[in-house]
Amino acid sequence: MASVNSDEWRAICEKFTNAQNLTEVESLHDPENDPFRSKYKARELLREIYCSLKSFEAVEGEEDSGGESGDQRPEQPVDGQREDGFGDGLSGDSPAGLRVAKLGAVEYYLGVNHVDTEELSAGQEHLMNCVKLLEKCRVSSDNVSLFIHVRNQLGILWAGRDETEEAQGFLETAESIYQRYMKEDGSPPTDMTEYFSAEENKLTHQERTKRFELAYTHSMYYLAQVYKNLGQTERAATYCHSTLQRQLQLNQYNPMEWALNAATLSQYYITKGRYMEGRHCLAAATVISGLAGEVPSEAAAQESETECERREQLRQKRAEIARCWIKYCLNLLQDAKKLLEDNIGELDTDRQEELKNARRLEEEEEEKGRKSALLFGSEDTFDSIASLEEKVHCLFPLDFTEARAVFLVGQNYITQAKDYFQMDGYVTDHIEILQDHSALFRALAFFEEDLERRCKMHKRRVDMLEPICNELNTQYYLMIRRQLMFELAETYNEMMDLKLTLANRQADTQSLDNHTIKKFNHLCSASAKYFQMFLDSLCSPEGKFPEHLEEEVLRPALVARFRVARLHSRLISSSPPVQLDNLNRALENYKYVVQYCEAHPEAGAAVETELELSTEMVGLLPLKINRLKARMAANN
Repeated sequence: MASVNSDEWRAICEKFTNAQNLTEVESLHDPENDPFRSKYKARELLREIYCSLKSFEAVEGEEDSGGESGDQRPEQPVDGQREDGFGDGLSGDSPAGLRVAKLGAVEYYLGVNHVDTEELSAGQEHLMNCVKLLEKCRVSSDNVSLFIHVRNQLGILWAGRDETEEAQGFLETAESIYQRYMKEDGSPPTDMTEYFSAEENKLTHQERTKRFELAYTHSMYYLAQVYKNLGQTERAATYCHSTLQRQLQLNQYNPMEWALNAATLSQYYITKGRYMEGRHCLAAATVISGLAGEVPSEAAAQESETECERREQLRQKRAEIARCWIKYCLNLLQDAKKLLEDNIGELDTDRQEELKNARRLEEEEEEKGRKSALLFGSEDTFDSIASLEEKVHCLFPLDFTEARAVFLVGQNYITQAKDYFQMDGYVTDHIEILQDHSALFRALAFFEEDLERRCKMHKRRVDMLEPICNELNTQYYLMIRRQLMFELAETYNEMMDLKLTLANRQADTQSLDNHTIKKFNHLCSASAKYFQMFLDSLCSPEGKFPEHLEEEVLRPALVARFRVARLHSRLISSSPPVQLDNLNRALENYKYVVQYCEAHPEAGAAVETELELSTEMVGLLPLKINRLKARMAANN
């Protein structure tokens, strides 16, 4: 275009540079009452550039028609041109093809400008104008970057409107254009900003490649969101993983944002039982988050608002990454427990031995198999990530020693998470972390063979949850209190069973000493108390229990009734009247389970085992009660 008038062309290039500066630099300082001032000024400059380019078209078109080039075609859509730009059409690097690309670029920047100023329909129109212009051309190194950028922007635009499938179409086309270009050409393509740059300001091949790869990385990033919204979780995870990998390779990322995305991705892998990938994501997240620097001190935060904000963000995001580590350790222990438990929930030693024998082969397969395909990191971070991975198991722990190692890692991250998510200000988060801590103890207890020590682990759970449960305001934290009540009831129940097993090993039930009986009854009553508190929380303000149980509380409520019945029938007393009272209360609760399921047949499926046992006890307990009454009458 310089052949038309070099001074005019230089003026266009200066206008473009000014428009870019207004958009990327000046707009950051626009006042709150005029937030788009610089963007509007940039728009005017872009419109002027567009008008100048259109006025040049006629002159240059005449030159082309009388010139030597034999590759020119009319500037209208060409039959056979494909959406991905690889059909027939103008050669992208011909004078006519370059004219089209430059006009398309201005339409692209006008489109982005309108989207930035929240004028989405106008933005869409300009972006589609760009697409239509590019339909005249074949993809080449001079226009491929624009082909991809405009489809990325349209993908973002439609995704923002929740038109996910529309967004998917544009983004998948951008992806296929990139892949085919790299296969058929692969040379560092012209960046769109270079259309309006003087020769001496052209980018190096390295910078061109970096910008082009970054555009494709954005395609992958937005496709990951699209696939997630379409429910294609595995595909979304694959694209998310590739995006994170490319961001590291291109050194284009915000450390804390990258780390949080990697930690979030780990949670997907954990739910799929892919602990090696989950661990790798978390180790990378921890290492990369460290690149964000030290957390500013409290003193520094008090002196500067910026430092205060930075301190808060770093502490929060690192605490969130710690919580992802907690879930990793907890799920690894719980999945190992499922693998090793027998049909009554105890450790299956035959299965344990079988898995230990298979372990060596499993280790070799794990290390060889998945790892090669998904390594994060650069030369600077690779060793740090690998070093952190070595400190945490990714294979299922098979005995107490291995389980304890996982538990200790989780407990360390519990401390880190609680340091930020404190009870004062983060009630829900703090309690969720405590519940995870309790769950870690419960999972570890499964591997402990010493019943006394196992009981002490459950006591630790009670000690951390009971004070919180009793302090919480029922009005504001009803759901959380219900969870805590139920967990405390179950924990006391487990402790009671353990104490009885221990006592039975030492003597038969008939000769339990008073201390053991007292301890057993205390645990039994405490469990019944919390189950009853849970049931009472379902009552109306007038204290009436609901006739119909909502789906979310149906199973817990019926299980609680069943457990209360069972606990009352197990209380040990030498007093016949007390025995009679306990048995009557047990019968009342067993009857409730049976009668509720008779009145609501669909409820039976939720509590099949409990219903079967309750039905049996409703038949047996009256006989036991009558025998006790007869003995009492005979003794009077």
